[in-house]
Amino acid sequence: MASNRHQKVPVLLLKTKSMPTDTYEELFSASLDGFDFEPIFVPVLQHRFDHGGMRQVDALLRGRRISNKLDAAYGGLVFTSQRAVEALSKLVEDGKGDEGWPHLQDVPIYSVGPATTRALKAIPQTPPLQIFGEHTGNGDALAQFILDHYGEWYRDRSTKPPLLFMTGEQRRDIIPKTLTDENLPDDRRIGVTEVVVYGTGVMESFADDFARVLEETAGRRSRWVVVFSPTGCDSMLKGLGVLDDGNETAKVAKGSRGEEGEKRRTTYVATIGPTTRNHLTRTFDYVPEVCAEHPSPEGVWEGITAFAKGLV
Repeated sequence: MASNRHQKVPVLLLKTKSMPTDTYEELFSASLDGFDFEPIFVPVLQHRFDHGGMRQVDALLRGRRISNKLDAAYGGLVFTSQRAVEALSKLVEDGKGDEGWPHLQDVPIYSVGPATTRALKAIPQTPPLQIFGEHTGNGDALAQFILDHYGEWYRDRSTKPPLLFMTGEQRRDIIPKTLTDENLPDDRRIGVTEVVVYGTGVMESFADDFARVLEETAGRRSRWVVVFSPTGCDSMLKGLGVLDDGNETAKVAKGSRGEEGEKRRTTYVATIGPTTRNHLTRTFDYVPEVCAEHPSPEGVWEGITAFAKGLV
């Protein structure tokens, strides 16, 4: 058994394992197309609620300020992360007991994709929340969808009520920029208020955890590191031994791939998408071997196996 295990190619997934099942684990644990991987989770991020933002949203909910009424502060909500949904879910749980709580049944709730939508559907509301945008998949597409859908939802109003966008500390601004674009007609433009309800940081134990896993897998013929977020990239590169500690600009050391030839020939990096890839290249001058065409377990698996076959 141990011998077979040591023939597997480790795939170090820099994320927290999803529960009760994780699609990455299921896919990379299966022997498919002649590949035999061993998925290993190394959590990078830790999340904390932002108390100021949480109090702000709580006051809006309790005051029924998010509704389709003319005097409401907001006419709908926008979510692009499961963590923001967790923040709303906590507020709903803390305030339960009021009939009809959280009183959001008459406003559109916009969600960027399937995972966020599933989390929103789990929030108790009778009648249920009205959730839209699951098919969009990214902020750019969701913003365009909102312009049309929200415009139709409030078609009888020349000025659309603002949207409340619950976010984390780190987020793209494409949705607010698109919806508030000055080039849009007045009756189409939508105001957006961003409220930070959670923060994200690198787990204090990540560097040690990553170093331990690298040591444990050092004898394998090859291994992959899959990066899901710009957060923690510097710690990841330091763990791989390619970041120049003496360089104030924190760039990859010149010639590091040559000097660390054996390591770089056996350890490869894949990113979940272009945002993380661009962060690695622009911030650290580091070019990962693979960038998934689709930000999904299948996209990562296809990118890694295509590279291994010499197709990319």
